[in-house]
Amino acid sequence: MTAQGMAENRLMKATFAGGCFWCMEPPFDELEGVVSTISGYAGGHMDHPTYEQVSAGGTGHAEAMQVTFDPQKVSYQKLLEVFWANVDPLDKGGQFCDRGDQYRTAIFYHDETQKRLAEESKMALETSGKLSRAVVTQIVPLTKFFPAEDYHQDYYKKNPIRYKIYRYGCGRDARLKEVWGKSKK
Repeated sequence: MTAQGMAENRLMKATFAGGCFWCMEPPFDELEGVVSTISGYAGGHMDHPTYEQVSAGGTGHAEAMQVTFDPQKVSYQKLLEVFWANVDPLDKGGQFCDRGDQYRTAIFYHDETQKRLAEESKMALETSGKLSRAVVTQIVPLTKFFPAEDYHQDYYKKNPIRYKIYRYGCGRDARLKEVWGKSKK
């Protein structure tokens, strides 16, 4: 096996739903050890859904983001910390200005280790006293992940002004500050 093949062989994937997938890519892209992030759809019953189908509701899918990472450079636990810090885990009706089940928060685990670590992190958060009510974020197995259309990938890089206007207008940063007590990007 080549050195590149060996490196690719040790890469792992993690999948999270945290509302608008445009806003979930940047915090993970900034982490050393994250190889890529892909916006997409997970948790539903329709194969190869479109953005229009998911955003209209009824597919069961959530806007999600899949992270490919090198576990020797960044741990799954660190990815969980970044996930929690970038969502409102108390909101069952969506995230920020995006409402509906398609904008729910979820951790889609890939194996039993990820499931255990996700459950432990959720329990630690619930018992920390940092939050005013119960965490509603789902921890469920990943069945399938469908990449979103190309124009959604790296949206924050391709359309930085529109992205910033959307993020500010949606109230994401203001609510994250309310929940976690500090500003987020």
